Amino acid sequence: MRSIHLFKLFLAGMIFVLLMAVGASGQLNVLMVTVDDMNYNSAGVTGCTVPDITPNIDQLASEGMRFVHAHVTIAVCQPARSVWMTGRYPHRNGAEGFEPIDPAVPTLQEQLNAAGYYNGILGKTGHLKPYDKFCWDVMVEGGDLGSGRDPALYYQHTKSFIEAAQAAGNPFFLMANSHDPHRPFATRTYDLNDVEVPCHLPDLPDIREELGQYYTSLHRGDETVGEVLRALADTGEENNTLVMFMSDNGMAFPFAKTNVWLASTRTPWIVRWPGVVQAGTVDSEHMISGIDFMPTILEALGLPQVEGMDGQSFVPVLTGGTQSERDRVYTVFHRTAAGREYPMRSIQGKWYGYIFNAWSDGQTVFINESQNGLTWPAMVAEAQTDPEIAARVQFFEYRVVEELYDYEVDPCALNNLVDDPQHEQLLQQYRAEMLDKMESVNDPLADTFAEYIALPGDFDFDLDADQEDFGLFQACLSGIGVPHEVGCKRADLDDDSDVDEYDFNIFYSCMGGPNVPIDPDCVN
Repeated sequence: MRSIHLFKLFLAGMIFVLLMAVGASGQLNVLMVTVDDMNYNSAGVTGCTVPDITPNIDQLASEGMRFVHAHVTIAVCQPARSVWMTGRYPHRNGAEGFEPIDPAVPTLQEQLNAAGYYNGILGKTGHLKPYDKFCWDVMVEGGDLGSGRDPALYYQHTKSFIEAAQAAGNPFFLMANSHDPHRPFATRTYDLNDVEVPCHLPDLPDIREELGQYYTSLHRGDETVGEVLRALADTGEENNTLVMFMSDNGMAFPFAKTNVWLASTRTPWIVRWPGVVQAGTVDSEHMISGIDFMPTILEALGLPQVEGMDGQSFVPVLTGGTQSERDRVYTVFHRTAAGREYPMRSIQGKWYGYIFNAWSDGQTVFINESQNGLTWPAMVAEAQTDPEIAARVQFFEYRVVEELYDYEVDPCALNNLVDDPQHEQLLQQYRAEMLDKMESVNDPLADTFAEYIALPGDFDFDLDADQEDFGLFQACLSGIGVPHEVGCKRADLDDDSDVDEYDFNIFYSCMGGPNVPIDPDCVN
């Protein structure tokens, strides 16, 4: 009898261990942990030199895969999160700014709810709307989390949520959102000599002070990350939970958040998937972006993909494989939280980035929340006597229509190469890629951009004047029209308000033959 009793105890112990390993539901859980307004390079694991800045994020990276070339799709809070949960660009999910998504657009949470998942969100609850589209079983407002900045409260609510899912016998999806290091910043605890000044900002006393506050907030955000992960471990679900960590956009300083530079959209995306992702992996080959989050989670959980998503699952990368066509990301911006319209688009590769600022007209002034606080006034004051800082202030406020950067040597976008003759061919290549991408996703800026970049005689906007354009020109002559609305307007090459044989002769003389780019100086 004693041996039978011992065997039962042993069996019970084994069952307990297995439950701890695979979770109460026997299905894979998902824990998404985000911080708010953290720059990619502000973590220790990504090169930040501030002492002991992010030990928990660094530890998570050592246990999973860190993506070097990961981006959010749009660098502002609510729209970035709406992209994550729909897999669609903002103009295709309805949330270009701080408004709810289109009710007709499917969400990740709807798919998870239908599959029996227990859904929860901690903090930033108002940044995913309308609420009925996100099927939250548990919603904890930032006010119940110490304004979204109390690590101990995140531990309590994470543990409570997971235990509720276990009691229900359901797998879970939890989105734990720290409000750090979003403004208002914490009181600085770092020595000013230890503060790292990113290269897109000048090194001024007030800027160091505000960065010290930012890093203090970030360290607290890292403590929140650690407490959420500790709760996961303490509930026995660590080995059966896919963890993804990222920031929603870059730091709330000039030349980062609410723009499309590298410092705006690059995010420290880390994935830990026990038994699947090899610990300590650094992926520097593939580019991923916010639109890829939803399709990746669906594939990881074995759920059907949703029609209409713009993103693509990168599960093959997580499992040790490779994916083609992951050498570019398309990032966008529409409007600030105050509702100011600043349409921008960017194509970023691993080294170069091209930007189109549709709003830049030499008169419109750029205004965003990053100009609050100490940094921007310090720059404006210093600009009175420092020509370099004066130029940076001028550029931030007014911009130019096009920007091209070699991010490998100039990650802080200080040297615009758009007028550099040595980069003319690359500029044309990125212009063509930008137009192709705009057209493929029905971007409302497509025609505006096409008209801006088009060369005389290039009616199909493929950056050359060839036989296809010849046929389209003839269509304009006969009044049939061409695919692009602006095409026939541009067929009036002698600017006499009609398209006739004189324009035909000009076009013919300019055409260098099939697939030969036309000389933009050939006609006025």
